[in-house]
Amino acid sequence: MTVSRTICLGFLAIILTGAMLLMLPFSTTSGQWNDPIVSLFTSTSAVCVTGHVVVDTATHFSRFGQLIIMLLIQIGGLGYMTVTTFLLLLLGRRFGLKDKIAIQQSLDRRVLQGSNQILQSIVATTLLFELTGVFLLLLVFVPDLGWAKGLWFAIFHSVSAWNNAGFGLFSDNLVGYRGSLLVNAVITGLIIFGGIGYEVILEFYVMLRERRQKMKTARTLNFQVAVSTTLFLLFGGTLVIWAIETRNPQTLGSLNIFEQLLAAWFQSVTARTAGFNTIDQSKLTIAGLFVTVALMFVGGSPGGTAGGLKTSTARVLASCTYAVLQGKESVILYRRQVPNTLLLKATAVSFGSLVTVLCGTIAISIAEPRLNFITILFEVVSAFATVGLSTGITAGLTSFSKLVLIATMYIGRVGILLLISSVLGDPQPSTVSYPEESLLVG
Repeated sequence: MTVSRTICLGFLAIILTGAMLLMLPFSTTSGQWNDPIVSLFTSTSAVCVTGHVVVDTATHFSRFGQLIIMLLIQIGGLGYMTVTTFLLLLLGRRFGLKDKIAIQQSLDRRVLQGSNQILQSIVATTLLFELTGVFLLLLVFVPDLGWAKGLWFAIFHSVSAWNNAGFGLFSDNLVGYRGSLLVNAVITGLIIFGGIGYEVILEFYVMLRERRQKMKTARTLNFQVAVSTTLFLLFGGTLVIWAIETRNPQTLGSLNIFEQLLAAWFQSVTARTAGFNTIDQSKLTIAGLFVTVALMFVGGSPGGTAGGLKTSTARVLASCTYAVLQGKESVILYRRQVPNTLLLKATAVSFGSLVTVLCGTIAISIAEPRLNFITILFEVVSAFATVGLSTGITAGLTSFSKLVLIATMYIGRVGILLLISSVLGDPQPSTVSYPEESLLVG
């Protein structure tokens, strides 16, 4: 079995296992068997760290059901191959070549070396950030909810935020904490670091250590692109959302300036594949919805818990356009030339992503003629980019439309190219060269 097929089938197996567990009577507060579509949708949303829901997680699922959802989020965020190979590593098994290739593909790494070290670093980083989030959220949730419930809510929301899942245990998500600086800072901090990529975090740690030792080494291109693009999208998104929604009394218009900026910042961050919300998405203006769709589609950075097109892909495509406008035949980023193979991959990912979103939008539009275009597009992009934000239409969709969203979430999580490779087989390099000929484009 090919590595890509192993990864895709592994995610599918976890989704189906989670769905069966969520169907059990003691997974629901009613004590009755759960609806199969609801169970499958919730399990897919959790494993794909999306956050799309068709029922209220806080009231529909029991504590056991919520625990299952949290475990599925954790497995989905780390990745199927990361979890399984780490468990095998704990059991003393040595890494073979196939294991290293699997880790390389699942984490989108460029090299095979150091797979077991990077694996241990990923798990350690995850635990460090999640535990930090738990302790900080306790300061807010315990006074509001008591120790037992406050501790559980802190653990669940910390895991959900770090893995960019967006599942919440409050019926209004985090609208009730819209004005809480601590909750906003902790949740957005976990989302940003979880979605920026493990390699970026580790390189940032190395950079801080080198500064203490008064050493200086060049930063990798991946680090520079991920950080600069993320900061541009976060602050640019905040300003644009604030400018658009500040006159909308149903979102930001009724808030004071501090809460406006805090809510705009949170909306900009959460659109980067997290799914939490502090304002009602159904009340956003058309312009606000389109800006959110754009932020969702770009998503986070490679190698992290976020989904979407990815910041590096968007930056490479933008640089390609800039290079064409300048009449250059190569793409330069931070005095580094981007390989042609990477340009081809970025183009393929973008085309596959657009086709997936287009097909999903058309399918749901046919099945749901009563809904308008922007709400359907918002829902599909949110599912593909594993965001989880919704204008509130998810629960009322037909079973067919829910199955379309399930497929879209799955494709968005495993990756369109990896999914195609699992069907067609891993690509084999060709040694055949063909004559070059120009054609008209644009």
